[in-house]
Amino acid sequence: MSTIHDRGLRGFASDNYAGVHPEVLAAIAAANDGHQVAYGEDVYTARLQEVFARHFGEGIQAFPVFNGTGANVVGLQSMLPRWGGVICADTAHINIDEGGAPERIGGMKLLALPTDDGKLTPEHIDRDDWGWQDEHRAQPLVVSVTQSTELGTLYSVEELRAIADRAHAQGMLVHLDGARIANAAAALDVPLRAFTRDVGVDVLSVGGTKNGAMGAEAIVVLNPAASAGLLYGRKFNMQLASKMRFISAQLVALFEGDLWLRSARHANAMAARLRSEIEAGIAAGEIRGVGFTQRTEVNGVFATLPPGVADRLRESFRFYDWGPASGGSDQRDSDDRRGGGGPSRGEVRWMCSFDTQPEDVDAFVAELARLTRA
Repeated sequence: MSTIHDRGLRGFASDNYAGVHPEVLAAIAAANDGHQVAYGEDVYTARLQEVFARHFGEGIQAFPVFNGTGANVVGLQSMLPRWGGVICADTAHINIDEGGAPERIGGMKLLALPTDDGKLTPEHIDRDDWGWQDEHRAQPLVVSVTQSTELGTLYSVEELRAIADRAHAQGMLVHLDGARIANAAAALDVPLRAFTRDVGVDVLSVGGTKNGAMGAEAIVVLNPAASAGLLYGRKFNMQLASKMRFISAQLVALFEGDLWLRSARHANAMAARLRSEIEAGIAAGEIRGVGFTQRTEVNGVFATLPPGVADRLRESFRFYDWGPASGGSDQRDSDDRRGGGGPSRGEVRWMCSFDTQPEDVDAFVAELARLTRA
């Protein structure tokens, strides 16, 4: 088949828009010849266990899955009895952008708490630490944090340790949604283990798709005592790949060397460039009426625009409003499009990816300047 899309089209809507990293494509091709045992009994899935053990420590177990929602639902489900609840931020992906899958499919109750920056604190845990032995309330048994958050913010190592300590002291387990875990590690400049296993995270989702994979995520069990039945849950939740070698090969390609880190650092750097160029334009009076709603700590920039500018800017560069859908197709077709704020205050999200180029950023900023001066 010949290429049928415009290869020059660029956007800032989602890191899911980017293609597959060439090194990941090469890994898929390298895994393709000959036969391998199906359903995870292949050499690539075995290698993945070794690769993740180097990142997270011995005794872990990795379960490749198709997508991030599957990773979160199956991972959380393995941590909870049927009467369990999950404390999370109200902007968390599991609460906003997974179509109710944790509750519909996972059979758990989400206990979502409002935050200003997408981050939970020990005080949030205290706020929902009640109703024990009350048959009328789902029991709060897991705390789920997202690193980096849906608002592009970061937990420090110390903040995550404080959350895990408080949760464990209350008899709760800790889950981490790491759809953009690589961007977080790159920004913090610490190993993956430093803000996961070493601080007390029990089970995490490791993202690959947003960092250059074709479609590859994994559930990583750091504390075997915190998870039960995951081997079976992955199957009955339709996340068991028959040709698992191709999912595992992608994750091996990303995490065996430094591809995951190189790609995440680049995406983060492009977001930093985007923000700094806009700030310079504002200072020079070339960009008017633009503000920022969150710190730019990883690969996303959250901003507010003057009325009407977003729609005109989207004629050249696709991106999403951030908040309750306002009726346009741009607000309805992404699995990670919404968070706090929203169209009512002109808030938008601009995401950079492993293949965002400086010239993409420069062209975007130039068009933004033109439109805000018009």
